[in-house]
Amino acid sequence: MLNKYPLWKTLMVVFIIAFGALYALPNLYGEDPAVQISGLRGVEVDLATVDNIRTQLSEKNISSLSIVLEKGQVLVRFRDTEQQLRARDLLDENLGDKFSVALNLTPATPEWLAMIGGVPMKLGLDLSGGVSFLMEVNMQAAIDKAVDAMVDDFRSELRGEKIRYRSVKADGDNVIVQFRNVEDLDAGESKLKKSYQGMQWFDNEDALTLKVTMTDLKIKEIRDYALQQNITIIRNRVNELGVSEPLVQRQGKKHIIIELPGVQDTAKAKEILNATATIEFRLVDQTGDIGQALKGRVPASSILLYERNGRPVLLKKRIMLTGDHITDAKSGFDEYSRPQVNISLDSAGGSKMSNGTKSNIGKPMATVFIEYKATDKKDAEGNLIFEKHQEVISVATIQARLGKSFRITGAGSPAEAHSLALLLRAGALIAPIQIVEERTVGPTLGAENVRLGFQAIMLGFGLVFIFMIVYYRAFGVVANLALGANLILIVGIMSLIPGATLTLPGMAGIVLTVGMAVDANVLIFERIREEIREGKTIQQSIHQGYEAAFSTIIDANITTLIAAVILYAIGTGPIKGFAITLSIGILTSMFTSVIGTRAVVNALWGGKNLKKLSI
Repeated sequence: MLNKYPLWKTLMVVFIIAFGALYALPNLYGEDPAVQISGLRGVEVDLATVDNIRTQLSEKNISSLSIVLEKGQVLVRFRDTEQQLRARDLLDENLGDKFSVALNLTPATPEWLAMIGGVPMKLGLDLSGGVSFLMEVNMQAAIDKAVDAMVDDFRSELRGEKIRYRSVKADGDNVIVQFRNVEDLDAGESKLKKSYQGMQWFDNEDALTLKVTMTDLKIKEIRDYALQQNITIIRNRVNELGVSEPLVQRQGKKHIIIELPGVQDTAKAKEILNATATIEFRLVDQTGDIGQALKGRVPASSILLYERNGRPVLLKKRIMLTGDHITDAKSGFDEYSRPQVNISLDSAGGSKMSNGTKSNIGKPMATVFIEYKATDKKDAEGNLIFEKHQEVISVATIQARLGKSFRITGAGSPAEAHSLALLLRAGALIAPIQIVEERTVGPTLGAENVRLGFQAIMLGFGLVFIFMIVYYRAFGVVANLALGANLILIVGIMSLIPGATLTLPGMAGIVLTVGMAVDANVLIFERIREEIREGKTIQQSIHQGYEAAFSTIIDANITTLIAAVILYAIGTGPIKGFAITLSIGILTSMFTSVIGTRAVVNALWGGKNLKKLSI
């Protein structure tokens, strides 16, 4: 029988639209203003912290919707931003510097809906509000770090080949190697040239020195690597610390643009971005006099650092391994239930650790925790100066030759071990960065953009709705039902895709989709009219209208989809947002305007002996 869907196909259409509606539903509940409290540097947030927060809010008559402890953080929800801001000021003042208190916006999705994975669409910076930073990478620091690494590598290479030298030291962007005789100079230059490419070599036989300078190409490689690695590390850092859908991308030769949608607290955002941590492994200097070192007479080959309890430790200057080689770090417990961090290294790091420990079994090795904190001072080039803070977190005896995997102990608590593992896993910045431009988009402006964008969508929908009813009558109503289902499916799919973020250009893509979605129905309905005018029966006309127009609809939509995919592939930021909603809209409109409308048409008019059709 013409124009009759089997039951399974009709049920499939109903199920898909109902599924989309279910996952679009969380977007109707909005968001609650909230305050998020988390511990800093190993401080645990527990039920006692929750009780303390509840007591403080009650004493100041600040009402909250809920106070929940989850994932090691306390989330306090409020009815309005006035209560939220009062609570933030109160808790920030009374909890001390051991806790981070940050403003947040939390979805108000019902628990039953959240249990099945229902979440609202993630909104971009222009819709939800948030903060945007333009950060500059200190490229000179990256070059200095590369020069320091060359100094250490040169020493290792020469020792490995048993080539005698007096000193290897950095001289600005150059490395100067002083040899004992001409034979060692020639042997050293020959060996190093084979191992290190992209260098310029200048030997001076009279002074027995070899000057090594990086070429312009090598310096460019270091700069590009520093910028790209910092982008990767910042992205990992922000993702690990729970900021939703950040944008981190390169801008120019030494700048990085960072957008954090939904973040209301600029200070908290800066804390996330500036949080730099790494570790170094050094041998303990057992021959030096710690007493003399405390009086300021530190041996030339050693440095004096301190443990957390204030106990001084004399360490060798030579670094066995840095945190750059860490590929993974996880917190756990040792056999005595003490917190530890299990570390995995890349192949180069595993080789360095193996070579460094094989000849030092039985000797103590220290793990040094390093943080870089920004100061208010700037250098001659206007770059922000960072201050290096070092702390010995553990001193352990090397029991055996270590490789790519090992563990470190000394963390004060499981929470501190977890925090250290997080920072090491996310990585240490290759070069210091500074914020050169800061922009805050308030939630009020974001809400205004949402309102205006929604009005544009509804206006487009309304005009199309009226046109279709006036021009196509009953079939126009069917097309409008498909248009509404199309909007629901777009919202539902955008809510389900983890990486999809709705931006203002994305809303423009939805407006465009609304207009494009009825194109298919116009083609179908006009073909049905033509078939009726040619004298065919109603059922034949409906069947032929859908069949004949299908290939044209597919061709038109596929070409548009290809353009949208290209926009997404080569575009950035707003262009990607536009391309995502346009692509999803094209796919859903083909489903609703062809399969969806035909299911309705078949149910209402299919298989009936009709003499007239309202089209």
